[in-house]
Amino acid sequence: MARRLTREDIVTIKSFAGRGMPKAQIARHIGVTEGAVRYQLQRDHARGPGCGKPRRLSAPRAEVEAWRAAQASGPINLAELHAWLETEHGYDRSLRSVQRAWREWFGVPRKRARRRVETPPGAQAQIDWAHFPNMTIDGSAVDLYAFHMELSHSRRDAVVWSASKNQLAWLACHNGGFRRLGGVPATCRVDNKKTAVVRGAGPWGTINPAYQRYAAQAMIHIDPCRPRTPQAKGKVERRILTQRASEDPRQRRWRSIDELQEWTDERIERSDRRRQCPATGTSVWEAWLVERNSLTPPDHLPEPFDVEVRRAVAIDCLVAFEAHQYSVPFRLVGQDVLVRGCHRTVQIVYGSTLVAEHPRGTARRLVIDSRHFDGEDTDDIVAPTPLGRVGRVLDDAMRETTQVRSIELYARLT
Repeated sequence: MARRLTREDIVTIKSFAGRGMPKAQIARHIGVTEGAVRYQLQRDHARGPGCGKPRRLSAPRAEVEAWRAAQASGPINLAELHAWLETEHGYDRSLRSVQRAWREWFGVPRKRARRRVETPPGAQAQIDWAHFPNMTIDGSAVDLYAFHMELSHSRRDAVVWSASKNQLAWLACHNGGFRRLGGVPATCRVDNKKTAVVRGAGPWGTINPAYQRYAAQAMIHIDPCRPRTPQAKGKVERRILTQRASEDPRQRRWRSIDELQEWTDERIERSDRRRQCPATGTSVWEAWLVERNSLTPPDHLPEPFDVEVRRAVAIDCLVAFEAHQYSVPFRLVGQDVLVRGCHRTVQIVYGSTLVAEHPRGTARRLVIDSRHFDGEDTDDIVAPTPLGRVGRVLDDAMRETTQVRSIELYARLT
């Protein structure tokens, strides 16, 4: 009894027939009669491509051609055409039907070759974010962002970890990346995030004003990618994929972001000493040592801040900022100072001099550096009363970071 052809048999028959294999040989290979093979091939030929289903397009061809002309020389996205037909003309067929009709009317579009560009040393760095949810930091699950910056010539990579990707974190991570790379390149190729481009996209977009000011001080040119062109910064995209595949930090528990940052820096250096630079043939590390001479030293990088207020220094040598109080040198009592909220610190500036720096957003509401109360009298200000013996011991106790204080401390107090 002849068996029924399976789907695999039909595919095999079509494949072998397309290669010119005789029907009798196909039948022996599958284990069916030659008549079954001949019948299947004749049936497919009679049905033709598409199983004889009508291919129609509800919208007039003239309107589709008008939409095509409106794209000028830009890329053709048939998904956008399908959505346009649905919205403007009530088209109720699938995207596949639009694709078939397009091929019948206009043929298969030509493929656009891509230009491979290698930049000279110090010319460009490519930048992008990578999101790492559910990282374990100090026993808690948090979402972290890895800021990737890669030199296009040597492929030297820098990763800066951040708890957010807002404007302040974006600029602060630039500083961290430039310092790890040992200098500042001429241009930075970035994505069209709002922290970089506030309106539009690509070369015609409007650069974020805060980013523009930072770029002017850092002496870099911002080069946004054109929309939907991830290959325009393919080097950094590749490094992000490598980090996720082989160096995923979510497999470990971390005591702090600083510990994670140290581990990442060490892994990157070890990898760069081993990887080969395609542009030079040497290791990435050796190519970077040469390229570093073409980078601008990172000494002039501005410290980004999102808040700047003017405050008067109180008689107790403190200034108020964001529901906290921060100490400043006693000689500035009664003077107006600028308080800047930076990424992780609070900077206090008098004139053009940085006079104090404290951690920002701590649980402590009163942040004091006891050294700000030391020193000699000035013409206008008498120095605070020096600490006595017990006061100095208590001040040392406040500096200790251990949970349990040693017995020697209590011996000193007595």
